[in-house]
Amino acid sequence: MKRFIIAATLMLFAGWVHAADLGGKVLRIGSDTTYPPMEMVDEKTGEIIGFDVDLVDAICERINCVPQFVTTAWDGIFAALQQGEFDMVVSGVSITPERDKQMDFSDPYLVVSQAIMVRIDDEGMTLDDMKGAGRKLASQTGTTNAQLAEELVGRNNVALFDTFAAAVQALRNGDVDGLVIDGTSAAAYEQQFAGELVVGIRGLNSDPLGLVFREGDGMVDAFNSGLAQVKADGTLDKLVLKYWSE
Repeated sequence: MKRFIIAATLMLFAGWVHAADLGGKVLRIGSDTTYPPMEMVDEKTGEIIGFDVDLVDAICERINCVPQFVTTAWDGIFAALQQGEFDMVVSGVSITPERDKQMDFSDPYLVVSQAIMVRIDDEGMTLDDMKGAGRKLASQTGTTNAQLAEELVGRNNVALFDTFAAAVQALRNGDVDGLVIDGTSAAAYEQQFAGELVVGIRGLNSDPLGLVFREGDGMVDAFNSGLAQVKADGTLDKLVLKYWSE
């Protein structure tokens, strides 16, 4: 199992939890589908797939709802939720105190550690090396990853991009020296660009991930009930193995 998966999030609940019933409600779910393996678009079918998609599908099976994932840009995704364009946001979202003041989160479903990707020639680079003068980091704007990048090397040495895919390309092109990203997605990009990019530095700040709702939305309790059930019956464990098994 990849080391960035924190075992505490996968503990089984002791007893069976009876889930709520949303009566077959169709839910529009905003997601930045450029973040494998959490959410991505299948190039062959055009369908939105990924860990988050499978998780919400499993929850909806238990609380009687129909998820409809909608691709949207990360920048502005929470504003779109607040304006009613979506019923919820599911996009590998870190639970932070600042966000929790404006929106409601489900219970955490996963805890991920941040990492720094580098070109394979720089595989031995340490965190101190990365903090050295002139080192430049990339990340996606508006993320906890971007915040960490700024803490490490200062804002002037951070290049921010609308998507992680663009940030990965900047790293491949040699425009930056590293990419701050969740370890979950770093592993996917490492596999995609094997022999070119590698996860060089692991185990940085840890973030709990949650499903996002408008403040006061009554669906939070229903989704927490369904989430508890997929933890208790082993479905969450199986999804982790599916996406991050060795």
